[in-house]
Amino acid sequence: MRTMWIISRREFKRYFSTPAAYLVAFLFLLVLGIIFYANIQASVMQSMMMGGYAPGPEIIVSPMVTLFLFIIPAITMRLLAEEQRLGTIELLLTSPVRDAELVVGKWLGSFMLVLSLIAITLLYPVALNQLVDPGIDWGVALTGFLGLVLMTAALTALGTAISALFNNQIAAFVATLALFLALWLLSLPAHGMGNTIWHYLDFSQHFYDTMARGILDLRDIIYYLSVVAFGLFSGALIIQTRRWR
Repeated sequence: MRTMWIISRREFKRYFSTPAAYLVAFLFLLVLGIIFYANIQASVMQSMMMGGYAPGPEIIVSPMVTLFLFIIPAITMRLLAEEQRLGTIELLLTSPVRDAELVVGKWLGSFMLVLSLIAITLLYPVALNQLVDPGIDWGVALTGFLGLVLMTAALTALGTAISALFNNQIAAFVATLALFLALWLLSLPAHGMGNTIWHYLDFSQHFYDTMARGILDLRDIIYYLSVVAFGLFSGALIIQTRRWR
């Protein structure tokens, strides 16, 4: 356990040793700020035309989901791929570090960066609460952010596993992004099919149909935690196969 925390802290600090983390954070907050401003302006116009309309937390949470689909592959692509490119993975595999500790430590370090970005964006619902009357529904806002944390944890775990497959960061980025988009496209066959396997595997419906609306469903929490476990287990298994080559 101690080794895992050492790896995670080292990985988290490593992001800020280069301009990459600052650039990702700047672009993320810039784009989100532009979208937030545009949504506020649109809601003001709609309120003037229709009357009584007040934007909710969904104008913050929904754009963040889309942004993280592209940001998380950039965050996770180097986790294990760079170690393999530099040859340092061999040192890790011959050191007294368990495969699971290595993968979980790498995942936790990258997830801490994602959590930092989410924490900063909590300023947006606070600002929105001051702009609308009588204020936003904080139950919906907090449930939406909880769903966002669970979803990004699952995506980061999958990105960590894919990074273990490659020794090229760009290849890891493309493969991770392709997987994320494929998980989102599952909503097309799942739409209108009821409780089928496609409906359950649809990554987005576990968020948009419940948590984004302020509904906390235990099945959605179990789903995302299961994806986290699957991603970390897959990453550890990939590393283990490399150890025995």
